[in-house]
Amino acid sequence: MQTPIAGLVRPGKTGTDMKETRSAHKDAYSLLLEAIDLGEFKPGDRLVESDLAEKFGVSRTPIREALQRLETQQLLTRDGRSLIVASLDHNQLAELYVVRAELEGLAARLAAKHATDEEVRVLRDMVTEDALLVDDASALARANRRFHRQLHLASHNRFLVQQLNLVHQSMALMETTSLAVEGRGATAMAEHRAIVSAIEAHDEAAAQIALKDHISKAFVTRLKLDAGAAEG
Repeated sequence: MQTPIAGLVRPGKTGTDMKETRSAHKDAYSLLLEAIDLGEFKPGDRLVESDLAEKFGVSRTPIREALQRLETQQLLTRDGRSLIVASLDHNQLAELYVVRAELEGLAARLAAKHATDEEVRVLRDMVTEDALLVDDASALARANRRFHRQLHLASHNRFLVQQLNLVHQSMALMETTSLAVEGRGATAMAEHRAIVSAIEAHDEAAAQIALKDHISKAFVTRLKLDAGAAEG
């Protein structure tokens, strides 16, 4: 067996290089997904590879692969040779809310059965803290995502959480938040309180009904919001 020569570097990528490359790919995807989720990139916005690489401080290769991944997930779409952030038409929006209501309702039901006392306390604290944000639609929207994510985790069903992650990625394709509608923020927080109370009481049916009712009311608000925008 040959003895490695000290100082000799074999051609190609080292293990560290490959680890850094995988990390860069993950970071680029996460950064792009977060930018879409936070509304930095809105439906119809054109995403240019070189601009994104400069914005996020990564090379073009991980950006290119992240864009391809987002296109596969239908968060981006082709406009000629360019990629743009996708948008949802009325039918897609309706389909998304139907799936979301069923999956989130199941998450609430399972949370009422499996959530620990500590998880319930976290949800309760979130509701209390989020109520202070009703006059800041953007901050409330971020808090709302955290609340729903915590509720998903409280279901203790990894496969359900995975599917809900996909649903919520698609929710990012809506240009505005329904929480920006006057009065919706306070109403939504009251609905969150009802959901948490049902989970805390281990009332599975009530938790499921409260969550599905919450999503239904959000959908109605969304439809009214979109109708107003169309008239404008």
